[in-house]
Amino acid sequence: MFDMEDEAIIKAYKRYARNYDLLFGKIFEHGRRQLMKKLNCKAGEHVLEVGVGTGITFPFYSDDVSVTGIDISPDMLQVAKKYLNGNNPGNRSLFLMDAQRMSFADNTFDKIAAMYVVSVVPQPEVLVSEMKRVCKPGGDIFILNHFSNHKLVPKMVETVMLPFQNLIGFSPRLSMDWLIGNMGIPVIDIDSVNLFGYWTLIHAKNVEN
Repeated sequence: MFDMEDEAIIKAYKRYARNYDLLFGKIFEHGRRQLMKKLNCKAGEHVLEVGVGTGITFPFYSDDVSVTGIDISPDMLQVAKKYLNGNNPGNRSLFLMDAQRMSFADNTFDKIAAMYVVSVVPQPEVLVSEMKRVCKPGGDIFILNHFSNHKLVPKMVETVMLPFQNLIGFSPRLSMDWLIGNMGIPVIDIDSVNLFGYWTLIHAKNVEN
């Protein structure tokens, strides 16, 4: 069951779905590639992509890695289905699911990637808690996202966009310090990515602080 905020997200990404890769593919590609490099998947590992969207990163994985993608948008997942017809479709799966209420068992995945999604969900701290729950102890969690920028011009842009967050499908203002403070697991490294370094890649390890 989706709540009203979820419905706003679903409507927003219904508008984006058909042209999402064209609009955002190149803009966000550097961040995706940096995450995939750090993910460093090994044969036999099982990876969860939270907010998989159009499945744009699926071709980056080798066939010997199992990848499960979840998203709250049925329209984005419909586009992603094109990646299920590769050489080894048995190692790729997609599920319509709210990332704040995952149906997976505890300790299911070796690694988890959340790309451009923590500012989309209504409760990012709940999302992080769920990622920790379904990640195996000692597993890696990667979060790639835009966070609040304290420089004058970006901050002004965020302020202007804030009233329209339901329309655009994400919150333009999310504190990285707040998110890390609510993760409860150690952060291994933090990198600036994409245009002007306005996006951030966080690598955390699923162990007790």
